[in-house]
Amino acid sequence: MTRHVHLLDPPAADALAALRERLDPAVALTLGPETPRPARYQVLVAGRPGPEHLDASPDLCALLIPWAGLPEATRELMARYPHVAVHNLHYNAVPAAEMALALLLAAAKSLLPMDRALRAHDWTPRYNPSPSPLLHDKTALILGYGAIGQHLARLCRALGMHVLATRRHAERASPDDPAAVYPPEALNHLLPQADVLLICLPHTPATDGLIGAAELAQLRPGAVLVNVGRAPIVQEAALYQALRDGTLHAAGLDVWYHYPPDEAARAHTPPSRYPFHTLENVVMSPHRAGAVRDKEGHRMAHLARTLNAAARGELLPNPVDLDAGY
Repeated sequence: MTRHVHLLDPPAADALAALRERLDPAVALTLGPETPRPARYQVLVAGRPGPEHLDASPDLCALLIPWAGLPEATRELMARYPHVAVHNLHYNAVPAAEMALALLLAAAKSLLPMDRALRAHDWTPRYNPSPSPLLHDKTALILGYGAIGQHLARLCRALGMHVLATRRHAERASPDDPAAVYPPEALNHLLPQADVLLICLPHTPATDGLIGAAELAQLRPGAVLVNVGRAPIVQEAALYQALRDGTLHAAGLDVWYHYPPDEAARAHTPPSRYPFHTLENVVMSPHRAGAVRDKEGHRMAHLARTLNAAARGELLPNPVDLDAGY
């Protein structure tokens, strides 16, 4: 069975060649912002399609967003096309989980201030009492047990940690899961058990401001927070104050509250209205968890596997719930 696929925003030539090499012969690929004539594609690959792209093909049954997440404009548009299933591409799950682990270790072990001191030839920190907690046998709580959270759970288990997690559909958890999985409503029950809080959630109305001062205060003393989801899930002022006052031992943050509005502002945009950069117990990363060498190659490999599954008549992975926002 031939599956017709239209790729709205083609990648660079080398990435496109890598995609074509991996595609089954049953996948017929068309490219570009102009819709083919006649338009008979069943799958549209696009993050921000317009209604003209959705209306062009009477055979359209699936929109594949070629990254993790759902732009708000796309969510609103797709609500008008209930017959078109929406799916994500989770090619960045493993890199994001690795970044979360790197941030956890760097923050918990105070690596950056130790590095700065030794670069100045100062060995004093070696002879002071160590602020670093032992992670082995501690409990990590992962908020958001999707592709990133599941891989991160395996990494935490490899460190000898106990892992708890929240998931919107906790009933789908398997006995083989590396984490004990609970519904989001169990959050207040889980927070007092957590030495480490790992945030992998999408930003939706339900998760906006989910973690504030009261939630941070419920964590075990000396807890570490890592956020590779979206910054507004954690209330900005509460996070800064908890780090400044020592309620949290440390944090590793890859997502922020302010972003450069354009290319000219990239070299001088503070990531928050609070001076996180003055705190020794924060590891700051400029939203680059998914940035790895040959990122496009990884994305094309995942895209090819997904399109090949569609050509075989299999259910596409990573369905998106428009009402939930992910």
